[in-house]
Amino acid sequence: MARSAGIIAAAGSGERLGASLPKALVQIAGISLIERAFASLSKVVDEIIITAPAGYEDQFRVIFGESAKIVTGGATRSKSVHLALEAISPDVNFILVHDAARAFASSELAEQVLAHLRAGEVAVIPGIEITDTIKSINVDNYVTITPDRKFLRAVQTPQGFTRALLIRAHGAQEEATDDAALVEVLGEKVKIIAGEQSAFKITTKDDLLTAYHLVYGNKTKEFKTGVGVDLHAFSSDPSRPLYLAGLKWDGEVGVDGHSDGDVAAHAICDALFGAAQLGDLGSNFGVSDPRYAGASGAILLGETLKKVNEAGFIISNVSVQIVGNRPKIGARRKEAIEALSDALGGASVSVTATTTDGLGFTGEGKGIFAIARALIYKI
Repeated sequence: MARSAGIIAAAGSGERLGASLPKALVQIAGISLIERAFASLSKVVDEIIITAPAGYEDQFRVIFGESAKIVTGGATRSKSVHLALEAISPDVNFILVHDAARAFASSELAEQVLAHLRAGEVAVIPGIEITDTIKSINVDNYVTITPDRKFLRAVQTPQGFTRALLIRAHGAQEEATDDAALVEVLGEKVKIIAGEQSAFKITTKDDLLTAYHLVYGNKTKEFKTGVGVDLHAFSSDPSRPLYLAGLKWDGEVGVDGHSDGDVAAHAICDALFGAAQLGDLGSNFGVSDPRYAGASGAILLGETLKKVNEAGFIISNVSVQIVGNRPKIGARRKEAIEALSDALGGASVSVTATTTDGLGFTGEGKGIFAIARALIYKI
């Protein structure tokens, strides 16, 4: 199947939000806009390029490790996307361009855009129907025309294009408020599909308030957060299989441990237990308990979910970063997200990976480390 990439434009300043840091780093319920956008898009595409504000590149790299390519954004959105295009792998055929400011756009919306590209469309954008009456005005603020709103759409991201077309569009024009406008100038057809209300753009403080209502609902939820870590050394037994992030990694030597040694799953369990104040991984699945000898990460995640739910909590979001020289997570990140999410009853999961540049336990290739963060709320 043809490979795909996602570009997330995240170089905006956030001035209209009144924020003291770039908009993409503004957090809602403890999760930044860029992390939310990445979590949604990373389930769909094979690689992601993020355009960061100048001076914040290292901060973005700390967040995403090797799971995304970070490039310095330009002075405008179009320039940022143009710079990101240069960083995309040569074997990518389809590109989705997304805005970090549309952090609540769903993975399903991205999947629909990509599906239309795979079916033969060259440019696909989501849009929602206009419910207000729209007026076109002149420079003196007099109405010139009232267009028929049934032919109008408010467009959103992610927008999808064939690689060749998007590169050609950016080469022919310099600026536009979205990438589809550059394509339209070339005379190419742009397909509109149904968008979603949750893909609104966060630009002002009112938009931020809307986002908070989307997360918290009409009532303030009692949110709890937890952090979990786990690490295991690679086994001296070359026949020991490697299980990581809910997947079996053929051709890789596994790690020693009481269960299957899945550090990503174990770190998530630890984070969830910590958030719900239910102890930790050891107190719940200790080595003295024969039921969990050789247990898979999926089984432990399922048991953890049950305990967290019984304590009166629902999982809002889980993120895990895997630290190690091998295996390379990128090629199977989508599978890992799906496996972990399925084990947690469909919860939102983000998976990133990084190395330590040859430093320490993982850098020397002795084992794998994972750190997870969980956000839960009271029912």
